[in-house]
Amino acid sequence: MSNYFVAIILFALPTLLFAAAVAPPNYDEAKVPEYVLPDPLTMQDGRKVTTPEQWFNERRPELLKLFEENVYGKATLLRTGNTAFKTRFEYLTSKEVYGGKGIQHQFQIVWYHGEETHTVDVLAYTPKGASGKVPAFFGLNFQGNHTVDADPDIRIPARIWDRHKPVHTSGKEENRGAQAERWPVELLLDRGYGLVTAYYCEIEPDCNGGFRYGVRKFLYKDGEKQAPNEANTIATWAWGLGEMLDAIEHFQDKLGIDPKKVAVTGHSRLGKTALWAGAIDPRFAMVVSNNSGCGGAALSRREFGETVHRINTSFPHWFCDNFKKYNLDVNSLLVDQHELIALSAPRPVYVASATEDRWADPKGEFLSAFHADPVYRLLGTDGIGGVTEWPEPDQSVGGIIRYHNRPGKHDILEYDWKHYCDLADKYVK
Repeated sequence: MSNYFVAIILFALPTLLFAAAVAPPNYDEAKVPEYVLPDPLTMQDGRKVTTPEQWFNERRPELLKLFEENVYGKATLLRTGNTAFKTRFEYLTSKEVYGGKGIQHQFQIVWYHGEETHTVDVLAYTPKGASGKVPAFFGLNFQGNHTVDADPDIRIPARIWDRHKPVHTSGKEENRGAQAERWPVELLLDRGYGLVTAYYCEIEPDCNGGFRYGVRKFLYKDGEKQAPNEANTIATWAWGLGEMLDAIEHFQDKLGIDPKKVAVTGHSRLGKTALWAGAIDPRFAMVVSNNSGCGGAALSRREFGETVHRINTSFPHWFCDNFKKYNLDVNSLLVDQHELIALSAPRPVYVASATEDRWADPKGEFLSAFHADPVYRLLGTDGIGGVTEWPEPDQSVGGIIRYHNRPGKHDILEYDWKHYCDLADKYVK
């Protein structure tokens, strides 16, 4: 065999092995396997949860622990009491924007140990002239703060990280405003909301081994193996959102944002992050999942589109190592994603899908919202508002749990943001 063909085979081998190891995605409802969902209102010992006190004192902590141990990982090394690093906040700049409609703020979160530091730039907008502190939407961005808005004064990240391996390039001027369509700042200002965002890879790069270059570099030596139930990348990003909320509390007089009226949002993998952030940090007043799919809002047991096996194979750094035990036996997992949504109860939750985003399983996302309803009802809310069937596209349905299936692709658009503002108008303002 020639060296040329040997090279071709070696190049293709990882792809061939991946294809052999992971079944092709299922997009046929008739092939969704039968499943039985765990009951969010039944304790592991079989006792029924019948009061709000029992939910908050017993079942909610039990579910949170099950998700920590088996899906997202425990962020114990990142929480209060950790001695590997300290945190400080540094306010940088402010100026009027959008013809005087709003104020743009930039500040930093700095984690440090001795002389070593790790910094995240945070970009915020608030309506000008508001009477009192304003509500705000929180969300991480994919390509840097300078892509949210074309303003030349927004700081450009020194490093833009590759999503597949721990390499980076410098941020580029020509990318200013490249993702502005996903961040309708002026719309939010007009609706009376602030916006707070940061580049997610500044918290930790989105690649296998990225922990060596993010905030967890303070916790693990190069090559050190973390425990199988310890937080991985998604849990680290979620923890970072909590640090951003700490900064808002610290700078609330400068920013004019009410830290008790913050809605945490996320698209795709960052939608998974937002749901987990809302579960672990009850300070977030509202939780928004946009096209979050497997490991986010979609039921794992449906095995439609992306599956637990596929996501753990493609992105081994996202979830804790224990989650991989369920790659080929998801029904043995003691939780499913409707219980993740229930962990935000009784706060408002918006779950959004897109008709062409079958990979994220729009119906499975709706079913998670639907099956979280009993917990919300127990806590005295209207839950999903009596909706019983997956709605037709282009309809926003529900109560304090709300859902829509937007026509179009895997994206977050002004259409979505308008509906998020509508829910926040009712429950957050």
